[in-house]
Amino acid sequence: MTKQAKQWYASWFDTPFYHMLYKDRDHNEAQQFMDNLTEYLNLPEHGEILDLACGKGRHSIYLNSLGYNVTGVDLSENSIAFAKQFENETLHFEVHDMCQPYSKQFDAVFNLFTSFGYFDDETANLETIKAIKANLNDFGFGVIDFMNSDFVIDHLVVEDSKTVDDVTFHQKRRFENGYIIKDIKFNVDGEDYEFTERVKAFSLSDFETLFEKANVHLLDVFGDYKLGKFDSKTSERLVMIFK
Repeated sequence: MTKQAKQWYASWFDTPFYHMLYKDRDHNEAQQFMDNLTEYLNLPEHGEILDLACGKGRHSIYLNSLGYNVTGVDLSENSIAFAKQFENETLHFEVHDMCQPYSKQFDAVFNLFTSFGYFDDETANLETIKAIKANLNDFGFGVIDFMNSDFVIDHLVVEDSKTVDDVTFHQKRRFENGYIIKDIKFNVDGEDYEFTERVKAFSLSDFETLFEKANVHLLDVFGDYKLGKFDSKTSERLVMIFK
């Protein structure tokens, strides 16, 4: 029997296997990025931050440790249930659809680690940008940290396997119809699983078009977590600051 996700980002992100596969993400790099970003934005002391598509809350928890009032939201009920163990008076987590505006405004809204471009309905991408704008106060900044699609496509590893905690994940990647797609297959306790990650390969110009439609103003663009200059051929990330 093969279990397959229907709405991939809702079901795959809600499994323990997703977090198992990606558990070796570089936390030091993520923390340095938050240090660099908050310093660049010059956010007010105890400023309010919305971490949009926060997952299990790794960025939210660190931002809170820096003294910010942080709200982390995500569509995954399991991820939010996990993150809630870290809540305190200035750190809160909630299940929320990022296509819809949240119930308050913030000094900054962060959408980090390519947590955008998943939707089958492409109008949802524009709705998300509009929601971020609605969630910003008069002095607030929006941040989208996306992959540099040109770099990813040029360096795509077509097929590989990765074993984590005795589970071997077989991964196949392709660029198809404007999407970067990864098929993931593995077996646990004699049961086969199959999931597909599918992310729209947005370029900077694609985002600029979305921003224009949402009446959002792009302020700066960076190509890495040290906030280095963006180069479409060599940068690994596409970090956009807007309001």
